[in-house]
Parts: sequence; structure tokens; C-alpha cells
Amino acid sequence: MAPGTHVVATAGHVDHGKSTLVRALTGMEPDRLAEERRRGLTIELGYAWTTLPSGERVAFVDVPGHERFLGTMLAGVGPVPAVMFVVAADEGWMPQSQEHLVALRTLGVRHGLLAVTRADLADPAPALEDARARLAEAGLGEVEALAVSGRTGEGLDGLRAALDRLVAALPAPDPQAPVRLWIDRAFSVRGSGTVVTGTLPAGRVATGDELELDGEPVRVRALESLKEHVESVTGVARVALNLRGRIAPQRGHALVTPGAWTATSLADVRVTMAEGARGPLPARLTAHIGSAAVPCEVRPLGAEAESAESAESVAARLRLARPLPLHVGDALLLRDPGRGQGELRVLARATVLDVRPPELRRRGAARERAKALADASADAASLLRTHLLLRDGELLAMGCPPTGRPVAAGWHADPDHWAELSARLPEVVRRYAADHPLEPGMPVEAARHELGLPDRRLVTALVRPPLTVADGRITTAGRVVTGTAGLPAPVARAVRALLDDLATAPFQAPDAGRLAELGLGPRELAAAVRAGALLRVAEGIVLAPGADAGAAALLARLPQPFTVSQARSVLGTSRRVAVPLLEHLDRKGLTERVDEVHRRCRATGRSE
Repeated sequence: MAPGTHVVATAGHVDHGKSTLVRALTGMEPDRLAEERRRGLTIELGYAWTTLPSGERVAFVDVPGHERFLGTMLAGVGPVPAVMFVVAADEGWMPQSQEHLVALRTLGVRHGLLAVTRADLADPAPALEDARARLAEAGLGEVEALAVSGRTGEGLDGLRAALDRLVAALPAPDPQAPVRLWIDRAFSVRGSGTVVTGTLPAGRVATGDELELDGEPVRVRALESLKEHVESVTGVARVALNLRGRIAPQRGHALVTPGAWTATSLADVRVTMAEGARGPLPARLTAHIGSAAVPCEVRPLGAEAESAESAESVAARLRLARPLPLHVGDALLLRDPGRGQGELRVLARATVLDVRPPELRRRGAARERAKALADASADAASLLRTHLLLRDGELLAMGCPPTGRPVAAGWHADPDHWAELSARLPEVVRRYAADHPLEPGMPVEAARHELGLPDRRLVTALVRPPLTVADGRITTAGRVVTGTAGLPAPVARAVRALLDDLATAPFQAPDAGRLAELGLGPRELAAAVRAGALLRVAEGIVLAPGADAGAAALLARLPQPFTVSQARSVLGTSRRVAVPLLEHLDRKGLTERVDEVHRRCRATGRSE
């Protein structure tokens, strides 16, 4: 595993001073392009690193300061947890310094230190005082501030010590967190193939790992951190990954743990205006997260939308130009790249509240959604209030690990919704039984459809006494309907007519013609048998209830053992009925076979 490292962005307006300072601290050249070195203007992201007095290592992501390259600046600071804010003593606080500060505050960067450089050219005290106050007001607190000179080396030892104190105070990232590595460089190396670099904020990457890029699998062939080959690395760290896969990565794409993120182009958010920004919020902006910069449409929701010009925050729906891997709780920076020179282009922070928002189809749906989002929080309970039912994996991919036990097969439910379903099911089953009196119960699939559930196992989990599930149907346990009382009137009349026929010839089962004449088809006969109004001996052979016990009593009077012919004679019936009736009696244990021809009554056999 790679030695512990920390990553700090260097931000601020003064490009030449920043690069000179990083060069003095690390002995490395952060300006990679010849044009940058010639013009003294940072155009692209620069990278350098050094070992601090404590032995800890710190990597710098040097970002452009010029307003024309604000998008590149945001790509560099997006994944970084801390900032070294650089102000020139001879220039002081500049408009672009303010925009950098607004961007950092909007992105949620709360750890940093202040370096007032070019202390050899002007008294640093006024710039120190002014910049420190601005940083504190922006939420970075009482940041440590130092006057330095990258050209003369003045104050560099103190700055190194301050960096040590800064990185020691940073919160420890979770090594078990899912990986989301925003790519800030992508290139090819002859003999190795595709290489990407980025800042790993948390989690762990190892050689051989399989990650995803835009839904496509890629494998990590080799791994470097600060130019050192390593087998694995945990965040926070600067990393370079040699990848294998059918991919064409570029800045703004992200390598992620498969199944751990939701790739979405639609998100419901809480938009909070940046300090100094004024509404109304444009409908088309650029959303920044990590190193990604994606055009988006912003639709304010609900009553807040009517006063969006003056509101500090509004619920809104973002429609992104391409899907991004997001979690609930992520923060996106909204920027207006079309604003003129000198105007604040960082407009707002969009905090993600839902990465799979429901469709807004009905009139008034946007207003209702805004009310629901007013109480939304970044947890599973909040998501379940909207989505009602979610699987374990869906909650994890949305960034909200489930709490509590699933209701069924990995499904989690909103408690109020689950209670409502539990209350509805008995009435749904009762209504089905009333509408389908000839069926033995409500099919589980029919109940699933009626309740609008995505999985049959959820229906089964809802079943509580007196309901029970058997053979894929839901019935009321203990519900006993005897005779014809529980049958529909036409079926009850037909059964009574049949029983009248059997009263004089109890073992002469009606043939198919007589059953058809009475209107007793398979469904009607099945209902009558379930009600106990008829006895099914075999398919198409029905007798009166108790006929099997009566037959056994008559057969017991015969000399034992007896043949089918003798049984047919004493029962007064045909072979069509006698054979299946005897097989029925065998199954019930009232008779048993002696050989291929003879049977005997079991009671008679036991007494001999």
C-alpha cells in the first residue's frame, strides 16, 4: 500500500506567485506547458508533491487563477479536501480571488491555510489581514496565515510546518467507501495503453480491481501514486491508473465501484445561492462536481419557484446533459459561463436530495414535490418516503445504506406505506373472493398487481392471520363453508339436483352429459368439492359427501378378499365408478390390495 499522502489545492488569483511558491516548496515544476512557463500564466492543472517535516507527504493540485480558466480551476479543486489560498502582497485581494473563494465555499471546502506571497515585494500585513477576514467569513474559520516569498525562500519553513498542522487536522477518509475517482487527465503510454490520473478522495484501489467507466467495465492493470508503483492505495491520494477495457476516458469522467453509484441525468436538489449571487437563476447553467463540467437545465419546483429571484434556496430539478455517478448528499456547483467579465459566475450550490426523482405528470405535482423535498434529508428513510419500496442495492447505489431489517427478500419499505398495504390486503382478498366465488383463493400474482407491488415475495410477507398462503393463493384460514351455503345460487341448485340423483343410487356417479346438463363444469365442481358439498373420487367422478365411508361399510360385508366385480355388484355401480372408487379407498386406508385381482377391507384383515 502507498505511504500516507494528502492532497491540497493551491488556489487564488496570482498565477505566477502560486506556481513559484509550489516550485519552491517541492522542487518540482507545476506548470507543465511551455506556454505557461513563458507567459507566467497557469492554463492547465499542475501537480507537485513533497515530504513535510513530520514525514507526511502532501501533493499539490495547482489550479489556474485567471477568470478565463475558472472551469479548469473547478476541475482541480472539486475532489480535494483542503486548500492553500495564495494572495500576492503587492496586489492584495482581487475579484478573481473572491470568485475562487465563493467556489470553494460552495463546494464545501472548509479546511485550508492562507499564504500571502511576494512578501519581498510589498508589506504583507494589509493583504494578510484582509484575506484572513474574508476566508473566515466564508466559513474556513480562523485559518492559519503566513507571509512568504517563493523567490527568496522567506517563510517557507513556517509554511511547511503549517501544512503539517493542516493535514494532521483533516478528517480521515473511509478506506471502505465506494470508489469514485474523477479523471483530470487521460493519455496513452506506448506499450502500456490508457492511463488516467485523479485525486482519490476515499476508498481503496488495487491492481486487478474492476471498476466502471460510463457503465463499461475496466480493469486496473497497474497503479502509481506520486510516480511510485504500488499494489494498492487508499484516499486521499493522487493516483495514476493504467486501465484495460473498451474505453475512451477524458477529464470529467469518473471511475467508480460497480453497483455503488447511481448514474443519472436527472436529480432533485436544494439550490442555495452563492454569496454575492443574485437571481433569477438562469434556466441553463453548467454543473460542476469533481472534475466534471456538464451543461444542465434547472427547473425550480413549487411555490418557491414564483419567488426564486429573491429566495436564498429553492427546491429544483436538474436535467444534466449526460449521466453522472451521484449519491444523495453530493454537492454540485452551478456556474453561468456566459456572464460578462467582472460578473460573478459561480451562482449556487445544488445539494442532491434524490438521484431517481419521480416523474411530474399531474397538474400540481411540482408543488407537491417541492413540499416533500422541504423535509428531505440524506438518509434511507427520506428516500423511502418518496419511493416507498427500495432494494438493499438500490439504497446503497443512491448513497444511503439501509437501516433496519428488510421487509422481504432485501426489500425495504416506508413504514407508513407498509402499514397501509397490510391494512389493504384483507379487503383486496375479500373482494376477490366475492368476485370469484368458484376459485379457491386469490392468486398471489393477482394480489401483487392489485397492490402495485414489484415482487411477489412482498405480497407473501404481508400475509398475516387469518390470511394464509397455500399453492400460490391467499385464503382466509379457518373459513369453513359446508354444504351448498357458500356457493353461488345457480351452482347450489345444480348440486342439490345432483344430490337428489345420488340419494336413490349413491354410487352411480353422473356422467359428463348429466353434469353438463346441470351446468356443473370443472370450476363449479371444484368449488362444490371445496365447500364439502360433493366428494371427488377422481377426475370427472363425484359422489355425495360420505359416500366413501358408506362404500367401505358395504364392502366389509363381502367375503374377504373380494374382486372388483364383486365390489361393483354390491355397490350397484359400473366399472367406470368402481375402479376409481376402490383406488380412492386404498388411498384413504379403508381397503388394501392382496394381489393383482383381490382387495380386502383393512378392518376385516386386522381382525382375522
